[in-house]
Amino acid sequence: MDGLDIFNVYIMGSIEMLTVFHFFTRFLKKKVKFIYYILFAFLGMTIMMFFPTGSIMELLVYVLLLMAGGFFICRTYNIFVGLYAVVMIEIMHLCYGVFNSISCILSPLFFQENPKAVSVLFMVMSSILALVTSVLCYQVINKNFSYDENVRAKYVLLILIPTLVIFLVSEYISSNIYGHTITIQADGSLPSISPFPLLFIQILGIASLFCIMFAYKKLVDSFKLSRELSLLELEKHSLNQYVEEAKVRYEKTKAFRHDVKNHISIVKELVQNGDIDTALQYMSDMENLTADMSFPVSTNNPVLDILIGNKLGIAKSNQIEVQCSFISPYPCGIADIDFCIIFSNALDNAISACNRVPHDNQKYIHITGKVQGDFLLIEIINSHSGRGSIRSGTGLANIKAVAEKYHGAMEVRIDGDIFVLSVLLIIPQQSESISQQIC
Repeated sequence: MDGLDIFNVYIMGSIEMLTVFHFFTRFLKKKVKFIYYILFAFLGMTIMMFFPTGSIMELLVYVLLLMAGGFFICRTYNIFVGLYAVVMIEIMHLCYGVFNSISCILSPLFFQENPKAVSVLFMVMSSILALVTSVLCYQVINKNFSYDENVRAKYVLLILIPTLVIFLVSEYISSNIYGHTITIQADGSLPSISPFPLLFIQILGIASLFCIMFAYKKLVDSFKLSRELSLLELEKHSLNQYVEEAKVRYEKTKAFRHDVKNHISIVKELVQNGDIDTALQYMSDMENLTADMSFPVSTNNPVLDILIGNKLGIAKSNQIEVQCSFISPYPCGIADIDFCIIFSNALDNAISACNRVPHDNQKYIHITGKVQGDFLLIEIINSHSGRGSIRSGTGLANIKAVAEKYHGAMEVRIDGDIFVLSVLLIIPQQSESISQQIC
């Protein structure tokens, strides 16, 4: 193996693999140690020893290697890993194919001057330009087509299938019709099969990939918009409930205020007549009457009073003990809809978990909150069956999105038969400083 082969296979090959792995981890929004870069490059170079360069099998193995890196190094367990792996490898290979075809077209124009020097120059230049173009493509994708773990797998599958078709068709044409090497005659003439159609196919493949990624972006935007609309509907429903319940309690308060003089007169007369027991019983009835005029939960936030009150009412109907000592810093820079997202999803999960607890075990939901400076810590503790592991569903994903929106964090843990959800939020000084879009 001469120096040119060493440069083309090992040096440029290693740089390609490190570049692919770097942007792959960026797409997945993960940071990995440098040792994993070395490991990936080593495994990639090892693959070259067993598969023909540029073959479909070699590229498929590279895709599987990237997917393994996504699963075991980046700890990302969804179909996005497969989509990004295919896109990464396909863009790199198509870019190299484009510049190899351009090199094949242009090199005969200078071939007779110094054939060997021209071949080396065009090989090096095409490799460097292909790598730079790949990096630019990765930058565009990373900037405009971000990873969102909340997008449903079936939507990603709609994008993955046509991407795979482009990948396999372009590689089949390149491998079986044109082959992996292009031979230029001694007089500098082009081979019998013109490279122009292949160049067109490769450029069309790159353009098709970006069209697919653009469609994916529109799909993700549509998914986010649909989710935001559903959350707005939830807030609207909570506000409507609050208004209706407030009207009922207002009418009760109005009636009580109208009769309060009569109540006082009756109690006064009972006391004057020495009928203390009856007076005390009458006052107790009045106390129960006033209790019906207030909301069952008082959090200092009228929207949360209704939401939590309704959820805890459902819990009580399921024989679940409930406690709420949460006091909201109201008004504050945290939007009501974000509070609703946290508590509605958390309490739905808590009620569902309590319903799976055996009947002879205690069922409970405790809601607490603590404000310290600009930090708000919300904790929801509920009984748990103790079986199974923590599964991150849509509810927890939405809560995590709200926590990250306010530069906070979410933590869940199971301690025996106790499930604890902790949400830390940073209370903004100005609500306008927080983006209204949940990423």
